[in-house]
Amino acid sequence: MDRIQAMEVFTRVVDANSFTRAADTLGMPRASVTTIIQNLEALLGVRLMHRTTRRLSLTPDGAAYYEHCIKILTEIAETDASFQVGNSRPSGALRVHMPCAVGRQLVLPALPMFHQRYPDIKLDLGLSDRPVDPVEEGFDCMIRVGPLEDSSMVARRIGMLRRVTCASPAYLKRYGEPKAIEDLATHHAVNFRASHGGRPVPWVFLIDGKPVEVQMKGIVTVNDSDAYVTCGLEGFGLIQPTLFTVLPHLLDGTLTEVLLGFNPKPKPISIVYPHNRHLSAKVRVFAEWVAELFDSIPALEGGEAWRRSGTGAGADKAQRQRGKAVAV
Repeated sequence: MDRIQAMEVFTRVVDANSFTRAADTLGMPRASVTTIIQNLEALLGVRLMHRTTRRLSLTPDGAAYYEHCIKILTEIAETDASFQVGNSRPSGALRVHMPCAVGRQLVLPALPMFHQRYPDIKLDLGLSDRPVDPVEEGFDCMIRVGPLEDSSMVARRIGMLRRVTCASPAYLKRYGEPKAIEDLATHHAVNFRASHGGRPVPWVFLIDGKPVEVQMKGIVTVNDSDAYVTCGLEGFGLIQPTLFTVLPHLLDGTLTEVLLGFNPKPKPISIVYPHNRHLSAKVRVFAEWVAELFDSIPALEGGEAWRRSGTGAGADKAQRQRGKAVAV
């Protein structure tokens, strides 16, 4: 019996609280996972967990064994990482989750550069705007946008995402352009719901350095970033997206920025991973690469250069520069 593999399987079953989910994240048949756990219990001579049709729970022996397994596996990972750092060749599979817009527009276009730098890392990317539990779903790390509330996660801030308030010309022609925060009371907004059943994400402006929340009326609510921008383009209401998701539309005039003197509160973007997992070399180099990538992309935080680009030839030039920056 491979004791290290058995420990890895056992801890993954506990983290996922499911034999099936653990098998999926490990790329193993469920029957193999069940057999490994049974053989491990037989070898130790104790029952590690209670199993029912609905849930798993650790026995006192199982809880103690889990803590020892985490320490042993962490020491092994640290030893491996020390040699990987020395050789500058991190390797292995890396499962990363990220929001759709961040993945499609920022990370995916630059992945050839990551692969060139770290050819031995095999990426498994999950893109969605739904909340994800990295432990249950087997992700090594995640890119998260917005404030972090989960104390069981370790986070590294890698940037801030600038937001803009904008609308389609057709919407502004019909309802007029808001000039002050008070004017928003007579306007409609496209609402964005980050999770099922949760309240729509509030609009927050920074006024005199302090956040001010504004309640917006709306006739449509979506939970997908692409759909959010599309609704704005179709004139359903004002939107307040991250700048990078709508920069092409602002440059070509299909969206118009409003309330230029009132900046929406920017969104933090972070790399996060479970606290009980060692920060392996592959996670560390991915986090460093993403941080470098975001530093190289205009229109994430600060700077007004994009506004000076205008439209037409200026817009084309800005787009070329933006594309070059993304690839760095």
